[in-house]
Amino acid sequence: MNLDKKIYKKLLEVPKGKVTTYGELAKSVGLKNGQRAVGKIMNKNPYPVIIPCHRVVKSDGYIGGYAYGDSIKSNMLIRGGIKIKNGKILD
Repeated sequence: MNLDKKIYKKLLEVPKGKVTTYGELAKSVGLKNGQRAVGKIMNKNPYPVIIPCHRVVKSDGYIGGYAYGDSIKSNMLIRGGIKIKNGKILD
């Protein structure tokens, strides 16, 4: 299984209402310091409705980027039960 598929499969385990970080996702598939690689893989996600790449956020709590725009990512997270203030995850 290639790296993209491993990461997408692991991301499918993140339930609605929860988030993970780029670094946590990288570590979960054995990538040390692989945050950037995960970000690039999220950016080319061919199935954004199925594989919830919007649930991956930065380690400092900020939502990070999204191929369809930060406001769409924020809205998707909020609809999933995540609280956000000034672009940052609360709690």
